[in-house]
Amino acid sequence: MRVRRCLWQILAGCLIASSVFTVVAADPDQPAIPVAEGDIPTKFEPVTTLYDFNKREAMIPMRDGAKLFIVIVIPKGVRHAPIILERTPYSAAKFVTRVPSAHAAVALPLSYGELAEAGYIIVVQDVRGKYKSEGGYIMSRPLSGPLNGTPVDHATDAYDTIDWLVKNVPESNGRVGTMGTSYGGFTVLMSLVNPHPALKAAVPFNPMVDTWVGDDWFHNGAFRQTYADYIYAQTASKKSDEDWTPTRYDAYETWLTAGSAGALGASVGMEQLPFWKRLTSHPTYDAFWQLQAVDKILARQPLTVPTLYVHSQWDQEDIYGAPAAYAATESKDTRNDMNFLVIGPWRHGGGNGNGSSLGPIKFDGDTGRWFRRNVLLPFLDAHLKDGAPKAEIAAVTAFETGANQWRRYDRWPQSCVSGCPYPSRKLFLAAGGKLSFTAPPSDPAGFDEYVSDPQKPVTYRPRPIRPTYADDSTWRRWLVDDQRFAGDRSDVLVYTSEVLKAPVRIAGQSIAHLFAATSGTDSDWVVKLIDVYPDEVPDEVELGGYELPIAMDILRGRYRDDPAKPTAIPADKVVAYSLKLPHADHVFLPGHRIMVQIQSSWFPLYDRNPQSFVENIFFAKPGDYIKARQRIYHTLKQASYIDLPVAP
Repeated sequence: MRVRRCLWQILAGCLIASSVFTVVAADPDQPAIPVAEGDIPTKFEPVTTLYDFNKREAMIPMRDGAKLFIVIVIPKGVRHAPIILERTPYSAAKFVTRVPSAHAAVALPLSYGELAEAGYIIVVQDVRGKYKSEGGYIMSRPLSGPLNGTPVDHATDAYDTIDWLVKNVPESNGRVGTMGTSYGGFTVLMSLVNPHPALKAAVPFNPMVDTWVGDDWFHNGAFRQTYADYIYAQTASKKSDEDWTPTRYDAYETWLTAGSAGALGASVGMEQLPFWKRLTSHPTYDAFWQLQAVDKILARQPLTVPTLYVHSQWDQEDIYGAPAAYAATESKDTRNDMNFLVIGPWRHGGGNGNGSSLGPIKFDGDTGRWFRRNVLLPFLDAHLKDGAPKAEIAAVTAFETGANQWRRYDRWPQSCVSGCPYPSRKLFLAAGGKLSFTAPPSDPAGFDEYVSDPQKPVTYRPRPIRPTYADDSTWRRWLVDDQRFAGDRSDVLVYTSEVLKAPVRIAGQSIAHLFAATSGTDSDWVVKLIDVYPDEVPDEVELGGYELPIAMDILRGRYRDDPAKPTAIPADKVVAYSLKLPHADHVFLPGHRIMVQIQSSWFPLYDRNPQSFVENIFFAKPGDYIKARQRIYHTLKQASYIDLPVAP
């Protein structure tokens, strides 16, 4: 019986096995699968019935024959609508798919989604040579001329694009505004050079303007070396899909171990990148940089397009550009109705998003939304929409941090050394680490000193320092980092005022005037203006004693006399230096104190100064880096001070 059952099990298994491998004959009544063509159609048309916008794509010709890729987002039902044009090196296709959604307000970046809801057509274009656009990409391509031997540039591409749009987008009213942030802000400013007649408004957010003086690549000659990874990604491939892989978690160790900026670049193959080679061969403010300075270019142009410059007080990337371009063009605004400036309490690009806070600092409401509703939209409507009323906005709209309130001004700055409504006040560095509005007494030996060691440079934020654009990087908010981490070091000088009994309000640009000596033949000087919170803050206990930076910057000493012609610093001789700090509208409140910190490195954001004079710091050798004794003087005749733009 058991044998018979086993035989049946074996037979059943054989039948199952044979059925698995049986080939079924083709059914003549069923169509064969078109294997050669595959399952992906030649062209697929998505059904967008539920979308509240229509999206079109096009390759549009420029005057030299190159075609540039654009995406057009048209809110359904709009007629005679104005166009907002953004020209970007960061992918037009990705711009329109920020979040997968059938609603433009969600799919687009926040500020553009709001404009789409307000009836604007949004157009985004890949700049020449990036992503889907044809042609060759040049980093911040100069205008046609000495640095650009071709007949095309961002000005001509903007003109040709606008010309195509007003002729080929039937839903438009024939009026165009350019808008963009950072590099996109730069392309906005380029659209103002010989602008198309249909260009009726421009809004540059945090634009790249002068990348040697105070925007992306340098600050007063000191190289912002942590941008090397950006340069690598942006220029190594058309789609920016090449990134170098860091060998250490802490970028501080990566840069310190590499040595010079040039040495790190060579270690990852950046000598293959034309822009990196140009950058490292032009360390001085020579014609290469001067001819690209957009504020100088705009100063030579007639003011024909109403422009709203948007500046962020804590812009970690392009803190120089907007105020500089505004200042360069303001004298042309004879009727005070063409040139406008906004200063917000934001990081780079922060005016486009939620502006309720930055790091631990809160602003009593969403300042970004307030700006867009009360300044940006009225400005654009007035110049781009049919029959819109005049925008009742101030020439300058600034958020006064500390007091946390918006102010309207008829000019900027409010206070400065000369030519402003209110004169600045001198805040003197004094003995014993004091700050005072009273000049120091006679003291022939009055100085403070520290030793600057390039092997142990002062960091610009607490370690570990992640690569600039790493997912866990604090890069976006580092300009509001508590500065106690630096003040505790022996190679950082700290000067502090008494507790304030009355508010001190600044509205403009502070200028540091230092009398300093170094035992080396080159040196960097970093100056920080800081608001020190009370020891205890009842409603925000985590801010007790917080040292909030208000304005900070760096000066490379070799450029003290002429940024185009560096010279060695005479060792152990007192030399006068002047350093313009970023613009700020801020109130140091009663109960707070004012602090100034001074140091000689800001690493790894800026490359280390060898402190011995070499021809090109990009290629300094290990033996060039030396310790130096640094002295800051506060005598009656050599009184170091900060010119504060104090306003009533």
